[in-house]
Amino acid sequence: MEDNYQVFASAFIDGLKPPQIYYVWQWADEFRYLSNKSSAEPGKWRTERTPYLKEIMECLSDNVAVNEVVFMKGAQVGGTECGNNWIAYTIDHSPGPMLAVQPSLDLAKRMSKQRISPLVEECESLRKKIGSAKTRESDNTILQKDFPGGTLILAGANSPAGLRSMPAKKLFLDEIDEYPADVGGQGDPVELAMKRANTFGSKKKVFKCSTPTVEGKSRIAEAFEQSDQRYFYVPCPECGHFQTLVFKNLKWPKGEPNKVYYQCESEECGYHIKNWQKTTILKRGEWRAHNANDLNKKIAGFHLNSL
Repeated sequence: MEDNYQVFASAFIDGLKPPQIYYVWQWADEFRYLSNKSSAEPGKWRTERTPYLKEIMECLSDNVAVNEVVFMKGAQVGGTECGNNWIAYTIDHSPGPMLAVQPSLDLAKRMSKQRISPLVEECESLRKKIGSAKTRESDNTILQKDFPGGTLILAGANSPAGLRSMPAKKLFLDEIDEYPADVGGQGDPVELAMKRANTFGSKKKVFKCSTPTVEGKSRIAEAFEQSDQRYFYVPCPECGHFQTLVFKNLKWPKGEPNKVYYQCESEECGYHIKNWQKTTILKRGEWRAHNANDLNKKIAGFHLNSL
């Protein structure tokens, strides 16, 4: 009898404890595994490998008062993986209606098969919440993943039906500069998708992510201009001067590109930063806002080139 009482009392006390609060990056570090089907480095996700993504994922977290996150980026720096971590975090930790939009319906299907399905398969907590697509009664299809407390809809920016499918508290707009200018005669697909989130007002969370294309016509550049405009600064390992990496300071002796180095911008220093030092300076890097004011404090914008 006493043992039963202790079990009941322990369970009761555990039930009174508030749930664990995670940032998106914390959830990913603890629970996410990268599949060999979708990653060149399969295994446990480690944010420290791409430290510049940490603050972006922090802003995507529920406990941060930001309504919109804009990531204007170079190619292959992890923007889509940020979004995938956010999707997984939503399913497992913060359920609700979510819409993820790719430039086309074909790309949305490819994302589902090559990114989302392996993500679920490699994470035990996600497998428990999203049933197998192979069963006849399954709520798991290529473009819709139902889970306790929410639904993930994957859509193409060229499909008006997918963009008006349901209200979405969370909205992931990937590679928005590749979206068509008009979808089915119904207007800008970004605006159509944003209407799905506007239903939730100040509780919505939107992630716009893209490599910029044509200057003057870039959606991601326009979104970044409306944000607090954060740039990633890294310190020179010699003098400690913080700077953003720009291509004009990437140099090498004439005719010897294999001896490339990055020259510290400080005139008093001019140190030649080597590629092997990159990991260290990235870990010490920090985001600095160039346009912080009361008007855009709900829009966190991040600018990062491929250097």
